[in-house]
Amino acid sequence: MVAEFGRAQVVEAIREQVASERSAGVLDDAERGRRVSARLRALAVPRIRRVINASGVILHTNLGRAPLSRSAVESLAVAGAYSNLELDLETGRRGERADLLYGPLNRLFDCQSALAVNNNAAAVLLTLTALCKGREVIVSRGQLVEIGGSFRMPDVMRLSGARMVEVGTTNRTRASDYEDAITPKTTALMRVHTSNYRVTGFTESASLVDMEAIARRHDVLLIDDLGSGAVEVMADEPTVSESLRLADVVTFSGDKLLGGPQAGLILARSAKGVEAVRKLSRHPLARAVRIDKLTLAALEASLRQRLAGHFDDIPVERMLRLQIEEIRRRGGMWSVKLEERGVKNTLMPGESAVGGGSLPGHALPTMLIALAGPASRIATALRRGDPPVIARIEKDACCLDPRTVLRGEDEQLIDAVEAAVKTVLK
Repeated sequence: MVAEFGRAQVVEAIREQVASERSAGVLDDAERGRRVSARLRALAVPRIRRVINASGVILHTNLGRAPLSRSAVESLAVAGAYSNLELDLETGRRGERADLLYGPLNRLFDCQSALAVNNNAAAVLLTLTALCKGREVIVSRGQLVEIGGSFRMPDVMRLSGARMVEVGTTNRTRASDYEDAITPKTTALMRVHTSNYRVTGFTESASLVDMEAIARRHDVLLIDDLGSGAVEVMADEPTVSESLRLADVVTFSGDKLLGGPQAGLILARSAKGVEAVRKLSRHPLARAVRIDKLTLAALEASLRQRLAGHFDDIPVERMLRLQIEEIRRRGGMWSVKLEERGVKNTLMPGESAVGGGSLPGHALPTMLIALAGPASRIATALRRGDPPVIARIEKDACCLDPRTVLRGEDEQLIDAVEAAVKTVLK
């Protein structure tokens, strides 16, 4: 055991076992050895495990949001060794890691300046700290969002040192509200896209076009926090390119609709925005929130796939584009195979969700495999299996959604479902 687990871990496991026997009773040497071995093997199991996502939530925050493409995963191995991360191979001089992303970002979004940090919250914090500290930033009351983990926009604003000026009401904010709130201390107008919820009914909000006109009249910055970062038009989601045509600084996530690794992207096209991003890159906080070499490599690979039009190779993009006919065929195949193994099920229509705080209220039609039997017990058995399968309970049945199951996982999924159901129903 010492050779496999190391002396320190073996000694600690023995101590823990002896301590447990003091209260539960002394065991013989053979049983004690088995339990010490079990403790050590439990410690050796990686905490992060691959799971099969059959929940139907594409950007499942608890499951790491966007699954990486094969190309992005392969790029991790390249970056994991020695690489030209900050070396210009042509001249032999020190290079800038930011330059590795500027090319593909410029071609994809026609931006004139770009910066990548570790997530969108960091992108917003850096932007407000470097550009607005000690000054006023005007934002609509209807956009004071809370993102995952109870992080709230007012808290981010406060931490940055900027003074937040709220205008309008929860459901209605007009262009005149921004205009009336501007003072000599105002440095920016900010739109925070409510990408994780929708307010409907008696509502009104100033368009980005209106905000851009006001910002230009008063010579202040226009900052647009897009959040999910749609590349193509999808439902009523604003796209990055649309935002760049109007806003000076645009921020969004890399692991949502872009379909890459966790990152926060800051882009600019206008002269004022380019100068702003230059300030961000030189701010001390930029060093603290910059992305590491692995993230940078995976992000570059994801961007190049989009540029090449290889959308079917980007898992998130493929899932979003899946047609109901293809899902029905795949679900039908699962249903037949499960029936052949004695697992009773029903194929029924349902809905998938984009998830990850993206496209709220925009459901995608799908087909669900509803497993016969006690739903919660089957879902638990699936989650505790090997590999773990994440299902969902709908209409009192444990359901599997083919939309979010990756290519090549079908047979593993069917084996896992058979094992889980038989364990519950035996």
